[in-house]
Amino acid sequence: MSDLRKVIIDGKEVEVDGAMTLIQACEVAGIEIPRFCYHERLSIAGNCRMCLVEVVGGPPKPAASCAMQVKDLRPGPEGQPPVVKTNSPMVKKAREGVMEFLLINHPLDCPICDQGGECDLQDQAMAYGVDFSRFREPKRATEDLDLGPLVETHMTRCISCTRCVRFTTEVAGITQMGQTGRGEDAEITSYLGETLDSNMQGNIIDLCPVGALVSKPYAFTARPWELTKTESIDVMDALGSSIRVDTKGREVMRFLPRNHDGVNEEWISDKTRFVWDGLRRQRLDTPYIRENGKLRKAGWDEALQVAAAAMQGRKLAGLVGDLAPVEAAFALKHLVEGQGGVVECRTDGAKLPIGNRSAYVGTATIEDIDAARQVYLIGTNPRVEAPVLNARIRRVWTRGADVTLVGEAVDLTYDYTHAGADRAALVALAAQDFNAVKDQPSVVIVGQGALREADGAAVLAHAMKLAEMSGSGLLVLHTAAGRVGAMDVGAVAEGGMDAVKEAEVIYNLGADEVDIAPGAFVIYQGSHGDRGAHRADIILPGAAYTEENGLFVNTEGRPQLALRASFPPGEAKENWAILRALSAELGATLPFDSMAQLRQALVAAHPHLGKVDQVPENDWNPLPVKTPGKADFINAISDFYLTNPIARASTLMAELSANAKARRSIPVAAE
Repeated sequence: MSDLRKVIIDGKEVEVDGAMTLIQACEVAGIEIPRFCYHERLSIAGNCRMCLVEVVGGPPKPAASCAMQVKDLRPGPEGQPPVVKTNSPMVKKAREGVMEFLLINHPLDCPICDQGGECDLQDQAMAYGVDFSRFREPKRATEDLDLGPLVETHMTRCISCTRCVRFTTEVAGITQMGQTGRGEDAEITSYLGETLDSNMQGNIIDLCPVGALVSKPYAFTARPWELTKTESIDVMDALGSSIRVDTKGREVMRFLPRNHDGVNEEWISDKTRFVWDGLRRQRLDTPYIRENGKLRKAGWDEALQVAAAAMQGRKLAGLVGDLAPVEAAFALKHLVEGQGGVVECRTDGAKLPIGNRSAYVGTATIEDIDAARQVYLIGTNPRVEAPVLNARIRRVWTRGADVTLVGEAVDLTYDYTHAGADRAALVALAAQDFNAVKDQPSVVIVGQGALREADGAAVLAHAMKLAEMSGSGLLVLHTAAGRVGAMDVGAVAEGGMDAVKEAEVIYNLGADEVDIAPGAFVIYQGSHGDRGAHRADIILPGAAYTEENGLFVNTEGRPQLALRASFPPGEAKENWAILRALSAELGATLPFDSMAQLRQALVAAHPHLGKVDQVPENDWNPLPVKTPGKADFINAISDFYLTNPIARASTLMAELSANAKARRSIPVAAE
């Protein structure tokens, strides 16, 4: 039950929850309070003192609004609501004093600082500071830290807001950062000079209110006012994090997170943030045709004619890759099935049932984790498969939720009960008596590693039984951003990948995680010269996810729009347009000439895809329970940094992957 209190802020009466802090109450009243250390998703530190306000009738000194709750305010002498002032002479003088203190040791780096133009300290010094300083002593300097290849440090600029320490400890779940020393000697440092061991560390760049922590790969490449900003969706994992793509000319310069409470809050993983150099390398920018064992460049007309000639009258199969947007999967399905072929998107062999959305998506939303008292993880390592989702699980664990894992014992950054590593442990867990906890909210999360073997359907059936018996929501955690959308449009074949093996011609739409056996004629359509292009007989260059508009459905079944931020290189074209041009060459023209017409046909066939950013409810349809095999669960991803062709083309991801391997190898002392 909320405890509502009235409070008068700058003459405006508002009614807020008594547990709110004054800074939150001021936001409700529409009044901006400057802050450096306060962040709504981190614990309260109360150490920058920039958010000082005057409490009328309180102590004769300003109060830190981030650390004082509304219920701690005293009412007036006759029971009137307490009065808070945020713009009185006392507050103005206090803020100017705090700003003067903060700038004592801050260097005049603004012209060469990467934070220039989007710096909280610049903005607040302009708005709340004074234009002089009374300090004439020499400035203090500190040594920079080496936090690894992602975060560049300039610790002389640090104002000790401790946001980075709180984020790494509370959200990312690592303990390498802290503050040592007192007074003027206080400094943020890393434990024994260690580099950060987390795949979410890039978020401290966004959190830092000054230029002390900046992006190492992006350093000195662009200024914020030179960039074109496009709101889009990330495809590095199936979470579908909301991102902003910043481009300069035709080049993608950086990715930043956007706030979306239902999906990624305001965090993104390091792969999402730093993969942009992979968009520039190994790109396919012109069609190729293989002749006498060697690929040669060709024009679009010739490549499409040869592809159409190869497809006609032969047994045909289409493969939908992990990064393909829904529109491309829909167009490929209609093209290939129109020629009597089959289409398959479950390229890793996952036994996801056709047409049963409650089984291949589940019934829980990502937000349901926030209320869960019990989380069951089956055959998954969310720290690697979806780091931002893992941070959410960690948060409910810190609030007292229990986590149970069936599968490989790995470091998840939080404690869990390890129920076992094999199928028998899952069967035993599903057979338990849940009467005592059935009314508590809980979530079952099934990873792709659990569904890839021959008994994947039996494993999924037991996971659904566990969800049913424990009264939990089910969330199938996918690893491929394009998978749910392709399943939704029916880009699946009876028999899965076995049906593809019989084909004479395989149309490969960006499926680079699969080895195609010798014999079949392969037409590859994709953006990077990866495994699929090496095996191809014809290469048709397509756009990457930042270069075309596309729908992606995330792991909870939420359709989201990725918008074009730049253009494909060279002669590469948008994916749906290539398929439309090829269909005309085949004499079986697809019934749409523009993206708008394609979307209309798509939404007419699958209405839920028109409800962008809404999670449709799925009718519960449990699978028949069969006995699974005896093997241990093996997680789907072994190397977080190299999961798709864009990441494998990135030199930074290769370096991070090598660093992670080196970290895992146990150091041996010299005898």
